[in-house]
Amino acid sequence: MMLCLVTDRRRLGAAIGIEAGAWDDALRAQARAAAQAGVDLLQVREPDLDAAALVDLVKAIVNDVKGTATRVLVNDRLDVAWAAGAAGVHLKERSFAVDRVRRTTAPGFWIGRSVHSAATAGSAGTADYLIAGTVSPTVSKPSAVCLGWEGLSTVVKAAAGRPVLAIGGIDLLSIPLVAVSGAAGVAAIGAFIPFGGEPLAEFVQKRVIDMRLGFDSEHSVS
Repeated sequence: MMLCLVTDRRRLGAAIGIEAGAWDDALRAQARAAAQAGVDLLQVREPDLDAAALVDLVKAIVNDVKGTATRVLVNDRLDVAWAAGAAGVHLKERSFAVDRVRRTTAPGFWIGRSVHSAATAGSAGTADYLIAGTVSPTVSKPSAVCLGWEGLSTVVKAAAGRPVLAIGGIDLLSIPLVAVSGAAGVAAIGAFIPFGGEPLAEFVQKRVIDMRLGFDSEHSVS
């Protein structure tokens, strides 16, 4: 199972009740906990930050997770990914073509792509992985048209072997449905954000374990 934590320090800060000045530190703590628990990808997605501030934040996260197997990627900002020494970039569906970016990057640089249909999944070029959604209604994108589970399955088939991660409204109860769809794993924002005053690091690490267990259990049954 592949797991990707997509960051949102504003939503995280609101959930744990901290002021804006502490958002970056909380995000870094979340990232460290996720990496220690074995999350495969950390996609830094902080659209309100200017380039300089985003570079500083990504550099800090890259340093925080050094020595783990977790790859840090930057959402749609190839310039920031390069400047910060990130492991890759995650492109929006209507961003640069994957193969165009591939020609400008070194071997081993990861490139992901967001897709919202089977058609775009089939034309994703040499992407290392795809994130497909929105699968179910979610706080992050309340107005999005949802793929649903059947739609996710069609994306997986169109991806022709590329790993597909489901995103949008995924919780522990729906993890088995992700496995049944044929997807390789999950990307999520809210699933990694604690509620009810739970300690941040403990929650994130437990959530990673529980998501893997739910996914692997469905595969073992199948």
